[in-house]
Amino acid sequence: MDTHDTAPAKTRVRGPISQILHPVRGRLIVAGLLAAAGAMLTLVPLAGIAHIGKMALADNGLDPAQVWWALIAGVASLCAGMLLISGAELLAHLADNRITHHLRRALVQRLSSVPLGWFTSRASGEVKQAMQDDINTLHSLTAHFFTTSGRAAGAVLISLIYLFTMDWRMAIVSILPFPGFFLFFARAMKASQTNMQAFTAGMGRIDNSVVEFVNGIAVVKSFSTGTRAHSSYREAIDAFALAFIGFTRPLVAPMANANAMIAPVTVLGVVLVSGTVFVGLGWIAAPDVLPFALVTPGLCGPLLLLHYITHDLNHAAGAARRVQALLDTPVLEQPAPGLQQSPKGNEIRFEGVSYGYDSARQVLADVSFTLKPGTTTAIVGRSGSGKSTLARLLLRFFDPKQGRITLGGVDLREIETCNLYRHIGFVLQEVRLIHASVRDNIALGRPSASQQQI
Repeated sequence: MDTHDTAPAKTRVRGPISQILHPVRGRLIVAGLLAAAGAMLTLVPLAGIAHIGKMALADNGLDPAQVWWALIAGVASLCAGMLLISGAELLAHLADNRITHHLRRALVQRLSSVPLGWFTSRASGEVKQAMQDDINTLHSLTAHFFTTSGRAAGAVLISLIYLFTMDWRMAIVSILPFPGFFLFFARAMKASQTNMQAFTAGMGRIDNSVVEFVNGIAVVKSFSTGTRAHSSYREAIDAFALAFIGFTRPLVAPMANANAMIAPVTVLGVVLVSGTVFVGLGWIAAPDVLPFALVTPGLCGPLLLLHYITHDLNHAAGAARRVQALLDTPVLEQPAPGLQQSPKGNEIRFEGVSYGYDSARQVLADVSFTLKPGTTTAIVGRSGSGKSTLARLLLRFFDPKQGRITLGGVDLREIETCNLYRHIGFVLQEVRLIHASVRDNIALGRPSASQQQI
């Protein structure tokens, strides 16, 4: 028995962020490693200054040769570290440009293949948010998060190694504020994730209400009063204000405490107080406190930067989920190249067509009729009876749940979309014109059309 055939396939489901970043993941990892190495090198001058200070406080005095070597090593390490960090930032931003271009092209390609009915069931602000706002939000994730994380990790690692090499007891006491920082930081992250969905939804409602108001401004000016016209937008603003308060209020205390725990003055105060106690007990010499006073506060900057960028990570994670959901939108099935058929005539037939927008209510049930060429057919009925649904099914905005629709004896699902619209023309209730000439608007569907065809 072939074990390869019988073993169950194990597929690993990747999260939205992993899927979004997959094309540039390798570059971002390299950028993070370069930033970590650069951060390590930029801390070498502090160790050099501490070494010179210890020599100055010693009884033997300064050794000029050692001072020069410490200065040369410090300056060289600082320059090399800044070059590595700059290179990491450049690499991350190039990766950001690449993934932004890739995502926008992928979204446009996906949206050009989804059923047209998909757009009728969604506000235009929702599409705009995914294609513009959400992709812009991902900038913090791709261009800054990996390099910032690398800098923080590199600074923490090299500092801990150096401090524990100097004196492990003093090192443990000096880093006591940092566990408190991570405790408050974790609380802030938890509070942020709890209310992030409501905050993002509120922003989406504002986008939708603004776009809807602008699109309907002609109707508003003709028929609506100012109060009624602005009510939807005002309600969206009020809801967002409540969501913003609910999002930020739980963050105030944890973030303030976290920032206070690793403020440089706090860390330096802990080092000086601890050093005074250790010197008084005779555990270390006074000059040995200097490396801790110089290096330990240097950890505050990278960790505070990581704090701020991780706050943006929550927004980026939500944006990645929405972008990935849009990329996973089912497309309108097209016939295989060898199975495409062309209509033979213009007769349209609905054969046992049933359709419902959801499983709870069926709009059309077993509808059958024929539209003969050369005839005019009017579809009448009360609001919600399915008139627009019939028209949309004929235009293949959706496909029937049951039955089929034929044009010239061919099922619409076997006709290529561009070929279908060569045989069927339609005028929407809301006409949209692009900012171009009348000729360009008429030829929008066929740019190569001749003057006679127009």
